[in-house]
Amino acid sequence: MGVSLFHALLGVHLAAVALTVSFFVLRYWWRYSGSPRIDARWVRIAPHCIDTVLFLSGAGLMWKTGYLPFTDKGAWLTEKLFGVIIYIVLGFIALGRRRPRSQQTGFIAFLLGLVVLYIIIKLATTRIPLLG
Repeated sequence: MGVSLFHALLGVHLAAVALTVSFFVLRYWWRYSGSPRIDARWVRIAPHCIDTVLFLSGAGLMWKTGYLPFTDKGAWLTEKLFGVIIYIVLGFIALGRRRPRSQQTGFIAFLLGLVVLYIIIKLATTRIPLLG
């Protein structure tokens, strides 16, 4: 018996989630420990590749399941998408090319980014909107 398209998309999406979270933590560590690895070309390119796979697999899952943002059935997905936007902004603050005004600002943005990631994952696994 073969793997369904849904399960293949879900597997790819979950792998991309694990990679993006792990790489966020690793890049934060490299940025604030002063590691030269943070400036490697592949470190600048990899997040875009991972996030593209994450986006495309998410779009495939929306197509396959019929859950759409900005609908009653997809209210949780709408919140998830807004969470992703907030996470991206926090990531720019935490990992920006230029250091934030203080390391403390970057650290707070990093921690808030992890909290938002947790909320995004909770929304995806429960499909229950928080703002109902």
